Amino acid sequence: MGNATEWFDYGVYAYTATYISRAFFPDDLESATLLTLGIFAVSFLVRPLGGLVWGPLGDRLGRKHVLALTIILMGTATFLIGVIPSYASIGFWAPVLLVILRMIQGFSTGGEYGGAATFMAEYSPDRKRGFYGSFLEFGTLGGFSLGALVVLAVDLLSTDAFMDTWGWRLPFFVAGPLALIGLYMRSKLEDTPVFRELENEDAVEHKTSTQFRELIATYWRPILTLMGLVVALNVCNYTLLSYMPTYLESRIGLSSTSSLFLVVIGQFAMMLVIPFAGALSDKVGRKPLWLVSMVGLLIFAIPMYMLMTVNVGWAIVAFTVLGLLYVLQLSTISATFPAMFPTHVRFAGFAIAYNVSTSLFGGTAPAANEWLVERTGNDLVPAFYMMGACVVGLIALLFVAETAGASIRGRGVPGVDTDAHPSALQKS
Repeated sequence: MGNATEWFDYGVYAYTATYISRAFFPDDLESATLLTLGIFAVSFLVRPLGGLVWGPLGDRLGRKHVLALTIILMGTATFLIGVIPSYASIGFWAPVLLVILRMIQGFSTGGEYGGAATFMAEYSPDRKRGFYGSFLEFGTLGGFSLGALVVLAVDLLSTDAFMDTWGWRLPFFVAGPLALIGLYMRSKLEDTPVFRELENEDAVEHKTSTQFRELIATYWRPILTLMGLVVALNVCNYTLLSYMPTYLESRIGLSSTSSLFLVVIGQFAMMLVIPFAGALSDKVGRKPLWLVSMVGLLIFAIPMYMLMTVNVGWAIVAFTVLGLLYVLQLSTISATFPAMFPTHVRFAGFAIAYNVSTSLFGGTAPAANEWLVERTGNDLVPAFYMMGACVVGLIALLFVAETAGASIRGRGVPGVDTDAHPSALQKS
């Protein structure tokens, strides 16, 4: 629920990008849209700073405390975006305030995602970590879908004039109460059993400088490997889930209502499949699912983007096919990434590696796609972009240890210093 709240906030911005561009950038629509997507990317540039701050804190103070702080920061920043006056009212300060609030969102998310995934993984039984962990991504898509549904509902019940003034702001106001609900639910949970075990053994690392030295000197290989996987994961994620409505409206000519309807249907299909894909990874391993996903996207990206141009019905089919292939990666994040590090540096290692890679290649994907499409005039650019990211991910996958069924307790590296228990894959 907490993760859904965080990603509702991101989704609302992505799905109202066209309206935001008109409110904050008095220019022609194409340039304004590119600037709006550029500000979307700005929050991702701050995420590594959030990872550097929140990650070590999560390994020292516990996962629970950090997650409580990040959800409040995110909810507050999102709510305030809805009250920023337009460029017509306060001029230059309107986009400046938008950038500041997006940076606060990015700083918050730098700790949220790594913490939430670590929390899920450390609460899950070793043999069912894929299944239980997949519900974090069920929440991610649930947040995106809720954001799309709220924007769609307001759009359908409003006139164009109202949407351009106050209508687009209403979904941002929903973030306030959602954050409070998420905070309440998180406050009722104990910290993870794995972290409490480390605390009881007095094995928690209390110095951030020591954590950083150990990460760089000892765990540089899993850091680089995780970053490579995240290139594939998040370029596909933000190209499909964040950029798609803008792409369909500006390049294919769909209405905002049709584009949101398409994305919601595709995301619901992905949500239905996620738990089954997570459970499958407990039986066959994480690596086979990643392999099928990335090879499948390499094969089908171009045909599916071509299919989108036929009509709305085929666009729904094409988006759903790409989404279901992507789900095989998405469903295993909480099982795969936290298990690449031992407990005492898990939050920091995950948060730093994930957010550095995401800031460079994930959040920049919508703006990069829009810029490349404008410069080349080729509407297949998003397909090429996803394919290039999958090549990077396939190279990184060669260096990933299989961790399905492996214990993630203690200071050993799962799947390397602890057994992956092949028998667990057969008995799950």
